[in-house]
Amino acid sequence: MKARTKKWLRRCAVAAAALVAAAALVFVAALFYYDREVAQQFEGRRWTLPAKVYAAPLELYAGLPFSSADLLAELSRLHYREAAELTRPGTYRRRRGRFEVAVRAVRFADEQRPAQVVAVTIEGGAVTSVRDARNQDIPVFRLDPQLIGSIFPIHGEDRIVLTPEEVPPLLPAAIKAVEDRKFDSHHGVDFQAIARAMWVNLRAGRVEQGGSTLTQQLVKSYFLDGRRTLGRKLEEAMMALALEARYDKRDLMTAYINEIYLGQQGDRAIHGFGLASQFWFGKPLDEVDLSELALLVAIVRGPPYYDARRHPARALERRNLVLRILAQQHIVTEEQAQAAAKKPLGIAARPSGGYYPAYLDFVRQTLRRDYKEADLTESGLSVFTSFDPRAQLAAEQAIEGELTRLDGARKPPAGQAGLEGAAIVTLPQSGEVIAMVGGRNVNFDGFNRALAGARPIGSLIKPFVYLAALETGRWNATSMLDDTPIEVALSKGKVWRPQNFSRNANGPVSMVRALSESLNLATVHLGLEVGVPKVAQMFTRFGLEQAPRPLPSLLLGAVDLPPIDVAQLYNGLANGGFHVPLRAVRAVIDERGERIGAYPVEIAPVAAPDAVYQLDRMMTYVIARGTGRAAAARLPRGLIVAGKTGSSSDLRDSWFAGFSGSHLAVVWIGYDDNRPTGVTGSGGSLHVWQRILSALDTTSWQPPMPESLEDMPIDYASGLRVTTGCSQDEVIVAVPRGTDTPFMAGCAPPSGIVDWVRGIIR
Repeated sequence: MKARTKKWLRRCAVAAAALVAAAALVFVAALFYYDREVAQQFEGRRWTLPAKVYAAPLELYAGLPFSSADLLAELSRLHYREAAELTRPGTYRRRRGRFEVAVRAVRFADEQRPAQVVAVTIEGGAVTSVRDARNQDIPVFRLDPQLIGSIFPIHGEDRIVLTPEEVPPLLPAAIKAVEDRKFDSHHGVDFQAIARAMWVNLRAGRVEQGGSTLTQQLVKSYFLDGRRTLGRKLEEAMMALALEARYDKRDLMTAYINEIYLGQQGDRAIHGFGLASQFWFGKPLDEVDLSELALLVAIVRGPPYYDARRHPARALERRNLVLRILAQQHIVTEEQAQAAAKKPLGIAARPSGGYYPAYLDFVRQTLRRDYKEADLTESGLSVFTSFDPRAQLAAEQAIEGELTRLDGARKPPAGQAGLEGAAIVTLPQSGEVIAMVGGRNVNFDGFNRALAGARPIGSLIKPFVYLAALETGRWNATSMLDDTPIEVALSKGKVWRPQNFSRNANGPVSMVRALSESLNLATVHLGLEVGVPKVAQMFTRFGLEQAPRPLPSLLLGAVDLPPIDVAQLYNGLANGGFHVPLRAVRAVIDERGERIGAYPVEIAPVAAPDAVYQLDRMMTYVIARGTGRAAAARLPRGLIVAGKTGSSSDLRDSWFAGFSGSHLAVVWIGYDDNRPTGVTGSGGSLHVWQRILSALDTTSWQPPMPESLEDMPIDYASGLRVTTGCSQDEVIVAVPRGTDTPFMAGCAPPSGIVDWVRGIIR
């Protein structure tokens, strides 16, 4: 019996040994497999760097119209903090009109600027001096270029990768204290912590505690999905052991700091503490204080649950718990922890200092012509743009304010979406797009109406009809047009009978009045005489890839275009008849700071300057006398602007496009489902446009008049020439020199003077 028992025990021992040997063999094989997988993926992914996109920096110089409030707003936008002493970058102090600013070290497209202190003096609403620490004048000083977003991979991960030297020493210590106190001693898996977590969770009847090490968290973030199965946990443990065997603790901690998920903004996933500090506080990680650092560490446990914007009380409680742990572990003193716990969360009002999906779409369009997708999402490029945060804010506020007003007045039925809008602001001379709103929800990273929302442009077409006429030399602002009913024969026996918006006909009207008041009948008569094909060709001349079909309805805007194309067309009118492709990108530099891409201004003449000047002068009367006059009283006093209203059939679309001497803005308002809005161009988009222009530091439209032209006072209604002050309805238009326009009865000077003037002209 004993012999049989011994024999059985011997067999069990052999079987157990074989089982252990097999398990060990499987373990070694698995470890070898996961080691290879980890090495390939970890080395390949841990330095993936999305391209960072920056706004144009604000330039300060003596003489710049700029108030103290303006500078304070800009410093706030860049998340500079007021301090008694300038002991670190990102701070400033103010003594009346003198600002001392400890600026950060930043990279521009053409240079690397070191951290330094500059003094800016503002008096009487203007900058009077900008000086360095040695009290020497600085001709032009650029503030920091604001980070406005990233071009991240399709899976949405965005991060700012930090080197070990760029990580504040307190951060790794805080992470270990809260998330993994045995990080420095374990080999990737803490079996004691796992057992403790299992016991706590069993007693509680739910998951209250996790046993994952930092290395396991890193594995989950890098390599695995969110499934919670036994097989997945074993795979996680094996990969953690492989990581620990191949890399040192400092590398793993740095990778964790750069990889861990810490927030969400739409489709954009915030990874790593470097970007999280920008996302939550709007400043670099090396500028966060103890309370802010504790909040970042607190969010690690569950970014959606401890979202400080949505659940501030919950986030505050967790942050203060982190502070208590740091004090208990003697990482900070009790006094420091208590002082930090008394501070508010300090969350930036807008994530990351500003994230602008619509504008970033336009940047991507530009860059994808020259770069591969992998270059944009992995190579650490820095993209410098013409984006102006101040213009963007003005456009966003104008759109939201007007849409709220219109929705309140119209009260759409329950279940129906409210009005939507889009806006684009450019610098006409350079073609630079400085602001773009793609929809009412400016943070929504989806359908961009500014780029893709093609809608009928209505009367925005009319300036190009009039320009085609002016270029022939047969017409000018004083020419009389026939604003009478007309029937146009179409194919298949159909007849087109256009009407004025008022349903009335005015008979003979001057060209300047017809354009200013957007008279449909006069425009159709003129366009048919000029030739619809000539009008259609204007689209390609002014920068569009394809001309619309030359159908008679084109004369009243029966063509669908997105706001970006309208901006391209009107940009040529605003800059005097030159095609300048609209652009967002100024320069691209690589990770080493070397310039690898530049986007110079391209200029080509597309229309006769004297014809464009005549047209633009007439378009100023759209604001002064015509369909845009509702904006005249609300614009800054003395500002001369030109523009055109546009409304599609059944008032489904409200448009306005117009320009000053330095800015062009295009605005569209409508419903996404194309139902009628009941809003004309002057009743909706014009108000948005006016608010945008009023908020900009813009200049009047007053270019020099071509020598081939002269000013002529005429009677607005009749188009007849008058002497200055004779007509109560007088306007001054630009016409070709020698234009022989009859005088209005009772408004002609003595005949001798007329003959003398004509003799001088000849």
